[in-house]
Amino acid sequence: MVLNKGNLFEAELVTDLINKVTGKSSAANLSQQKAIPFNGEKVFTFTMDSEVDVVAESGKKTHGGISIAPQTMVPIKIEYGARVSDEFMYASEDQKINILQAFNEGFAKKVARGLDLMAFHGVNPRSATASAVIGNNNFDSKVTQAVTIPKGMADPNGAIESAVETITGADAEVTGIAINPAFRSALAKQKDQQGNAMFPELAWGAAPTSINGLPIDVNRTVSDMATPNDRAIVGDFANSFKWGYAKEVPLEVIQYGDPDNSGLDLKGYNQVYLRAELYLGWGILDASSFSRIVEAEA
Repeated sequence: MVLNKGNLFEAELVTDLINKVTGKSSAANLSQQKAIPFNGEKVFTFTMDSEVDVVAESGKKTHGGISIAPQTMVPIKIEYGARVSDEFMYASEDQKINILQAFNEGFAKKVARGLDLMAFHGVNPRSATASAVIGNNNFDSKVTQAVTIPKGMADPNGAIESAVETITGADAEVTGIAINPAFRSALAKQKDQQGNAMFPELAWGAAPTSINGLPIDVNRTVSDMATPNDRAIVGDFANSFKWGYAKEVPLEVIQYGDPDNSGLDLKGYNQVYLRAELYLGWGILDASSFSRIVEAEA
């Protein structure tokens, strides 16, 4: 047996899993990944209230001031399971490893999408409804700065400039932007005053990693399951958003019963059930460092 009930993913598979999540999640791709412990972690942000002070020789020093704002990143457990033929239990070791690698790859895609949907919109990805567990720890709830773009998104570049202005006006910086495919298409169609494409690098569905030197990530998760019509999220992903994972990832092989409540007994259908669980946590450290671009209803 390569795998027994209650085993953990091998360290190599966990690393591969997180690498895949980072590559496919806009929130993770634009930010800095950070591992967190099971009981959560408080991340402190310091705000210097004044400027530096010039002090003359033998001169008096004055108080500059500092503000400390804690943000707790609490891991949330997510799970994914799938039924496979019970031939898995009798397959060769190489074949079992192939199955687990395929499961790991599929799980990574679901985790990446799930991280975005949870952090951007505060939803339970499976039910597509607001999650009481997540609460207001999401961009739609916390980021009140928003730029409304007319329906049809006639001037997406102008909307980005306005969003950047709201952020830099609050003494924050912009390190990345996540956009949905429709917003990408609107940018690709935008013309300059001479009638030339303003962003030719977006032609034919291309999705570059940066535009005008700003990191960019195109992902449906920006708008999927969003209560407002989110089209883009602009801001300081590198410093004001953190996410992480607990390193132990349980992988269970269930041979009996009806673990997915489908009404189908595993033994009765010659199946086993693979279930993986992962603890994820994230924190929006400074909501004023972000702005959402929302498309008007009409």
